[in-house]
Amino acid sequence: MTPASTPVTNSTPEPGDKGTGGNKIQHIVVIIQENRSMDNMFRGFPGADTVSSGKTSTGAKVALQPLSLTSKKDIQHSHINFERQYANGNLYFDLGAPGDPTLPYSYVPLSESKPYWDMASQYVLADRMFQSNNGPSYPAHLYLVGGGSQMQDENPQENIGGIPMTNAWGCDEPPTTRVKVLGSDGKDHDGPFPCFDEPTLADELDNAGVSWRYYAAQVGGSNFGAVWSPFDAIKHIRYGNDWNNVISPEQRVLSDASNLPSVTWVAPSIGDSDHSGSGYKDGPSWVSSVVNAIGHSPAWNSTVILITWDDWGGWYDHVAPPQIEPMGLGFRVPLIVVSPYAKHGYVSHVQYEFGSIMRFIEDRYDLARLTNVDTRANPLDDCFDFSQAPRPFITIQSRKTASYFLNERTSAQLPDND
Repeated sequence: MTPASTPVTNSTPEPGDKGTGGNKIQHIVVIIQENRSMDNMFRGFPGADTVSSGKTSTGAKVALQPLSLTSKKDIQHSHINFERQYANGNLYFDLGAPGDPTLPYSYVPLSESKPYWDMASQYVLADRMFQSNNGPSYPAHLYLVGGGSQMQDENPQENIGGIPMTNAWGCDEPPTTRVKVLGSDGKDHDGPFPCFDEPTLADELDNAGVSWRYYAAQVGGSNFGAVWSPFDAIKHIRYGNDWNNVISPEQRVLSDASNLPSVTWVAPSIGDSDHSGSGYKDGPSWVSSVVNAIGHSPAWNSTVILITWDDWGGWYDHVAPPQIEPMGLGFRVPLIVVSPYAKHGYVSHVQYEFGSIMRFIEDRYDLARLTNVDTRANPLDDCFDFSQAPRPFITIQSRKTASYFLNERTSAQLPDND
């Protein structure tokens, strides 16, 4: 296997390898939600490769059952649990939920996921989008901004009890915090404090004079969504001038929609994240509010919005991910492409991964490849028709609107910590 997230030296985009519409696109927005597989969020979507049932390790067929986003049930989704559910390609998801083996065989009812379906129906849904890593949120977010995690494959944990967690996964954690790393033997081993240095896409953007921001919950505040603020784990960003580009609270993206930088990442609070066990169903409304704010802004005609989920959350998916390196690929997660230049009502069956998002940004701004992840990833060309006139934006209907989120009280609910 290829070593995970191998740095690339002096790599540049191939000549003519754009597929980004050139100067037609001035803003790229990446919206990152939490913990949903393709079959879980888009079961039955017309034209997409989804199923209504799965199999267990006993050979039993299990029909997927509707389960509300408000459910308090969660499933472990560590790297170790990926290995259990992947089961050497057999996809025995019951092995990853021994206390409730049928729980992974669930899907979000359309009454709650409808804003996502409406966006996918108007624009593009990619049904072969895989996590680049085969584990939980902490490494997944690092892959989304840097194409790797230095083999860190789990969420950080404190080694000594009695010290309260900060609301961060990174340099602001208590000093006893450690994160597991994946060894050459395929097993988890004790690893470092989760504050390290590696080149990121943000560094490349800085060097090219391209503006960027990352909207996330405030580190150290009462909102546990700050654990999804990956630049807190990148030492030179956390303790450098670039930390000014990490904007909190994340709701500020709604008021900034008319004045966005060239590249924007948006992470939610836990109540708006789609995270299993949160007890909330506001994620679809949150995302549609961000999309609506941008869609009704002057920036719409020059914007691409990429909506994805950081990991599969332990939920069933029937497509075995290719195992191309020790850290990945992980299970399928949805990708919705929203843009005036996106194809209309199209399902892309091209294989993508998080590196495809990185590659889209790199190609637009003539940036070098960072690692083997963005180098190997397929470009997003299949999702666009840049020859078409920009399509006018149509409001995405949702249960709650931007005014709710602008006045939202932050959630202090604990995140998953497996």
